[in-house]
Amino acid sequence: MNYVTVKPFVKWAGGKSQLLEKIRTKYPKNIEKYCEPFLGGGAVLFDILINFHPQEVLVNDINRELINTYRQIQSEPDKLIGILLELQSIFWDANLSERKLIYMQKREEFNTLKIDTGKNTEKAALFIFLNKTCFNGLYRVNSKGLFNVPMGSYKWPPICDEKNIKLCSQLLKNVQISCADFFSALDFIDSKTFVYLDPPYRPISETSFFTSYSEFGFTDQEQRKLKDFVDAITKKRARAVISNSDPKNNNADDNFFDDLYKKYKIDRIAAKRMINSRASKRGNINELLIYNF
Repeated sequence: MNYVTVKPFVKWAGGKSQLLEKIRTKYPKNIEKYCEPFLGGGAVLFDILINFHPQEVLVNDINRELINTYRQIQSEPDKLIGILLELQSIFWDANLSERKLIYMQKREEFNTLKIDTGKNTEKAALFIFLNKTCFNGLYRVNSKGLFNVPMGSYKWPPICDEKNIKLCSQLLKNVQISCADFFSALDFIDSKTFVYLDPPYRPISETSFFTSYSEFGFTDQEQRKLKDFVDAITKKRARAVISNSDPKNNNADDNFFDDLYKKYKIDRIAAKRMINSRASKRGNINELLIYNF
């Protein structure tokens, strides 16, 4: 199959663009119904939407700001593009010290602005602005749920990719987008559904806790709850693929996922660790692809 690739509209820690070729080997021949309970950057979603055109799609994430942004791209792309073009112009025209002030002002505005106040498109624009201008495109919040990533170092960050936003909007036209716990997707899934699960990864070291995509966190207890979800959809005869980190990158004796998913198949695939404050710590690691077929 000759695949068309769509660029996600945000950079995302653990995004799957670099692993698409390997994930594609697990796709069914046809995908009529698709579910993604941990949406994130959406690389797999957009890959499936443009190449398979499924009739029914449900995507979900617990991150309200991320889901709001998907919904605004789906329903208000032109309004969103207008705000982003203005933000891009202001930021590009500023010098470094001015950019730092603009960034901090927009970060504070983002943290203050609440969803469901009639300014959802404005908050989505701020979400994309911060994603394109912050350090490594990382989304991290503190215990109060406040975005706290510092500004990155980019000469001309592509804050508004108008063509890509319009394409993503078109692809999302008939997609159901929800914001809830991943278990909420269970009722949607049946034997015709292909399910891709990309949860917050289990940290492979004490210094790699990049799982704070929300204030709720994702512990080993949540990883076990996810395995229960996989068991439930397997009983429904849904085809499922799960991504996660490989604990053996750091500890050869750590069999957490090997034991947890011992009833399933596990492939170890090479990936690049893209996020670390030290460039020397970025490099090749293994990730897991777990599947039930």
